[in-house]
Amino acid sequence: MSFDHKEYSEIVKTIKSCLRNKFRDYNPKGIEKPFHFRLLGRDRMELFSFIQSLNTTFGTSIFEPVAAKLARRKFVEVNYQFNVGNEISESAQREIQNIIDDLSVGVDVDKETEMERIRLVAQDGGIHKLKPVKVDLFVRDKDENIYLFDLKTAKPNKSNFKDFKRTLLEWAAISFYKKPSAKLNTLVAIPYNPFEPKPYQFWTVKGMIDIDKELKVAKDFWDFLGGEGSYEELLDCFEIAGEEMREEINDYFERFK
Repeated sequence: MSFDHKEYSEIVKTIKSCLRNKFRDYNPKGIEKPFHFRLLGRDRMELFSFIQSLNTTFGTSIFEPVAAKLARRKFVEVNYQFNVGNEISESAQREIQNIIDDLSVGVDVDKETEMERIRLVAQDGGIHKLKPVKVDLFVRDKDENIYLFDLKTAKPNKSNFKDFKRTLLEWAAISFYKKPSAKLNTLVAIPYNPFEPKPYQFWTVKGMIDIDKELKVAKDFWDFLGGEGSYEELLDCFEIAGEEMREEINDYFERFK
């Protein structure tokens, strides 16, 4: 499913807008690293800090809105920064902790079983009010299947996956409290594979995340949203944006010399 001219134009525009906003708003003041500066040079360290800051911006400013644009090609409802709700039952909270405890001592991860355990108790016991819980990306297909995505950095720490797992289970509990019959999927999405051309190193998530049902990485994620070939075409959009902004980029980076 190839991008049409409008889709290319909108995605490239989103990328360029994000980069221009970063050029405008980035302020390196207060970043003092005297040992690094003397060893490597202030210009290199400030450039490195800018790129780190840009990596953080990619998630909310580029990946989320671009993912939403792609998903509208296939899905009947799409939202990013979606408010999933703010009510969870005490019984569901206990069951989530039980699941985490089981996984921590080596019980095999099984997303379908975990979801059913939460579904069964999602409306039992007292109800706790939470701060509004937001999902990075919400999509629903014509068959009422719902997918909630948590977009993460390309190389999260192994220890982080316990927190990611709890987040996915809490989304399920909140959703099932409102509608126990919901056809729900909660997943972690990693926009690109830093280990390419090798496969993503799934050992980092082993034991906590169901790789087949709770994780989509790079091509698997983007092609799921926009159809076969979307990942490669998205890379083309980034290249086009870079070419069109080459002079602006060069002028901006002159400041670091």
